[in-house]
Amino acid sequence: MEECISVFDMLKIGVGPSSSHTLGPWRAAERFLAELTQELLLEQVLRVKVDLYGSLSLTGIGHATDLAVMLGLSGQDPEYIPVENIDKIIKSIKSTHQLHFGNQLLIDFDAEKDIVFNKNFLPFHANGLTFTAFLSDQKEYQTTFYSIGGGFVVKEERINAKKKQEIKCAFPYPVQNAQELLDYCNSLNKSISEVVYENEKSMRSEETIHNELMRIWNTMLECMYIGCHSEGILPGGLNVRRRAFDMHQGLIGLSNYNNPQEWLECIRKTEVKFRQILKWVSCFALSVNEVNAALGRVVTAPTNGSAGVIPAVLMYYLVIENHNAGEKEIKQFLMVAGEIGSIFKKGSTISAAMGGCQAEIGVSSAMAAAALCEVMGGTPEQVQMAAEIAMEHHLGLTCDPIGGLVQIPCIERNTMGAIKAINAAELAMETDAKNAKVPLDKVVNTMWKTAQDMNSKYKETSEGGLAVAVNVADC
Repeated sequence: MEECISVFDMLKIGVGPSSSHTLGPWRAAERFLAELTQELLLEQVLRVKVDLYGSLSLTGIGHATDLAVMLGLSGQDPEYIPVENIDKIIKSIKSTHQLHFGNQLLIDFDAEKDIVFNKNFLPFHANGLTFTAFLSDQKEYQTTFYSIGGGFVVKEERINAKKKQEIKCAFPYPVQNAQELLDYCNSLNKSISEVVYENEKSMRSEETIHNELMRIWNTMLECMYIGCHSEGILPGGLNVRRRAFDMHQGLIGLSNYNNPQEWLECIRKTEVKFRQILKWVSCFALSVNEVNAALGRVVTAPTNGSAGVIPAVLMYYLVIENHNAGEKEIKQFLMVAGEIGSIFKKGSTISAAMGGCQAEIGVSSAMAAAALCEVMGGTPEQVQMAAEIAMEHHLGLTCDPIGGLVQIPCIERNTMGAIKAINAAELAMETDAKNAKVPLDKVVNTMWKTAQDMNSKYKETSEGGLAVAVNVADC
């Protein structure tokens, strides 16, 4: 079975704090609305109920799953909704006990009763949710979705159908694993980003590819900018203080700029001392994930919980490694990152609820390492080695968020993932790829086996590790 995954599937713009627990359920609610519309049932709906299962239930409050479902049912788009409107919409639903269903009709909705948290797991995936619409003719319409990580949403019957037939990928160079990608690079004498670009051109125009890649980057840049200029306490009850603001002030001092682009150029002109490099990278990563934790707009890369790694490493390249880099290198970086992420998704998982944090921070670090390696001049073999090294040193990383919030240890883990990515790229650049002992496909497979062996309580359930070792009240 061949699976086409675009770079734009791996790098999605959405609202935090979690791609699998916020963005996925939000998109599932949108698909529920679409099904009702297609079946000509939308205007017959009197009331809806949402059942959350497994990890969506166990950590749903901390991940704002309930809020995401309400916003999705209200017909709001996570990619374009003004984030300052979110609180107002939620407060209106809770105070009036009414929901503007599909942005078309008002229906009764009591969030405390109509969103049900079921701790039991559905057999297909750890992140399941069922929507039930109660219709005017006293009938019901029910459908179940699974949020499988990175904002991807599927239905079980669709997956089962895929197993029964071979699905032909429309890409001219379909890639299912790292070796196939390497074979294309060698036979075509192209870099990884060039192979990815040829595949993307089969689906959309060159202008669209350019515009969408730059929109992704500008969203990342704006997110870092907002995070570095926002102070205070993050929502959720842990009383976690934002740190990117203070770190940024200490690094940049008194500087004049008015927007994210001017800010970027200002940093480029700043004399960065050697010992400050790690601080800058950490600041960039922290800024993104603090915005994410505050229900801000980020780019899933490949998930919201790991959204800070790729922007931080790309920013490192632009402000430390290559001041002359521009749109060409930015697009190159993002295409490589997206392709490496898709290989992990096809061969393993990008869902912490299925594989622990190795599936999020580990994969994002591998994506960033590979991308950095190529823009620094690495060969396709070295690029894959960089991804392998980064993942190798994240294997077994558990997901145990305190209070079910994407804050502790999640925010700091993005800084670690970014630093490891830079280190992995540097190691790969200094290594003859012929001496590689562990192919990328082997580490992808090992990661999946590790995920299967990992105790379920360390897979985003808040039932193990730091989540139970630290009392929320102590925070």
